[in-house]
Amino acid sequence: MSLIHPTALVDPRAELDSSVSVGPYTVIGPNVKVGKGTTIAAHCVIEGCTTIGEDNRIFQFNSLGAVPQDKKYAGEPCELQIGHRNTIREFCTFNIGSPGGGGITSIGNDNWIMAYVHLAHDCRVGNQCIFANNSQLAGHVLVDDWVIFGGFTVVHQFVRIGAHSMTAMCSLLFADLPPFVMCQGQPAAARSMNFEGLRRRGFNPERISAVKAMHKALYRDDLTLDQAKAQIASLMDKTPDAAPDVQMMLGFLDQTTPQRGIVR
Repeated sequence: MSLIHPTALVDPRAELDSSVSVGPYTVIGPNVKVGKGTTIAAHCVIEGCTTIGEDNRIFQFNSLGAVPQDKKYAGEPCELQIGHRNTIREFCTFNIGSPGGGGITSIGNDNWIMAYVHLAHDCRVGNQCIFANNSQLAGHVLVDDWVIFGGFTVVHQFVRIGAHSMTAMCSLLFADLPPFVMCQGQPAAARSMNFEGLRRRGFNPERISAVKAMHKALYRDDLTLDQAKAQIASLMDKTPDAAPDVQMMLGFLDQTTPQRGIVR
């Protein structure tokens, strides 16, 4: 039995694994590739140079691979890349990249993406992230692993979101959000660190203690960013188990520009 519904329109040049299922009235364009085990529900439009990996669950009414909402875009060959085992709920819109941002919008593996999420051109999303309903990313946003976006979060273009961070509902981000930080507000302000999330991911007490010390240096000791970085760097000798976490924080802060800054 064919796994493609007879009302679906799949271009013969599209490359779909034989195990891919396609629901009623879905439209799939000629430059689309879909890996094994992926399910695509009814009334989706998947177009452009879009590559979708294995075992993804794409629910009904999604638009994936449309041209970027960028007035400078002039039809250049850009891409949307989606990894493996992602869940993409209803009414999401993911655009291809643009020439000015490297030409690729990408989503990693094992992400849980709820309804009405928008990923604009040239966004890069890592692995194991959660996007609650109506999370909206403008162009060129970089999202590291294990990030949680509260519902109705809005992120300004070119902002970076560090690993293990979390936003509250209706947060508005104009600045970079460092790793581990929980933020809330319009504009967003740092409230705490994502300690419960770290415990659930197996962080031991020593690593969590180091994260607390990083939070203190960044937000409670009234230090400049350079002073805070120096204090954070000293944690590598004090807490060897947390050295990778400290290095990740320092690497993130080193890439923060004065124009963008970090969520305070």
